[in-house]
Parts: sequence; structure tokens; C-alpha cells
Amino acid sequence: MPNAIEKRFEAARYNSAIVTPVAPESVWEKRISNHVAYALLAYTGLQIFVVMGAIKGEGMSILPYLGLIALVGIVIPLCRRVEKRWQRLSRSGVSEAELTAAYSSDRLGIWLFAIGFPFAFVLLVKGLAALF
Repeated sequence: MPNAIEKRFEAARYNSAIVTPVAPESVWEKRISNHVAYALLAYTGLQIFVVMGAIKGEGMSILPYLGLIALVGIVIPLCRRVEKRWQRLSRSGVSEAELTAAYSSDRLGIWLFAIGFPFAFVLLVKGLAALF
């Protein structure tokens, strides 16, 4: 005879299967999600080591650190937007050729941004410091 806890567990498992059906993730979604995740790791590492190394100085305040946190916080929703786009795109019935072309361009854009933005940010900070 099942006890109350077992009944609740069975009910929760039954209800979750009915209420939240999940569409299977496509190969394209997985591939772009992997690139987004690895690019985010690379971006964060470059922010920490390249940007912090470039703007380190004597008597530095906490402001640059807060700026870096803000930059990482801004990039995360952008990454999520790319993943959502690919969820819609891969389930929309678009042809494989169009998905391949979109995947190549998005992958290039993700990696150019992840690697290029920290260096561009350093150039901007150094340029502004030279002006003032």
C-alpha cells in the first residue's frame, strides 16, 4: 500500500508530464547553444584577464570592477536571445540550406563579438584615458 509521500511523488510526476510537454531540442539548437556557452566563457575570461590587466593602476577604485560585472550582465541576455532565436528558427520548418547559412553567420558573429569586444573595450578605455 503506497504511503502519502509516494502518492504525492506519483501525482507530481504525472502532473508534470501532462502540464509541461517539452519539444525535443534540435541539433541546430544544441550546436548554437554550445557555441554561445563557450563564447561566453571566452568573453568572461578575456574580460577578466585582458581588460583588468589593461586598466589596472595605482589607487584604482572599485568602479572598473563594477563596469566589468555590468558588461558581463549585459551580454548574458544577448546570448539568451540568440538561443531563443535558434529555438524559433529550428522549429519553423526552414530548409537545411538556410539553417546552415544562418548558423555559419551567427557562429561567426558570436565568436567575433566574444573575442573582439574585450579588446575593443580596452582600446576605448585607453583612448579615453589619453584624451583626459
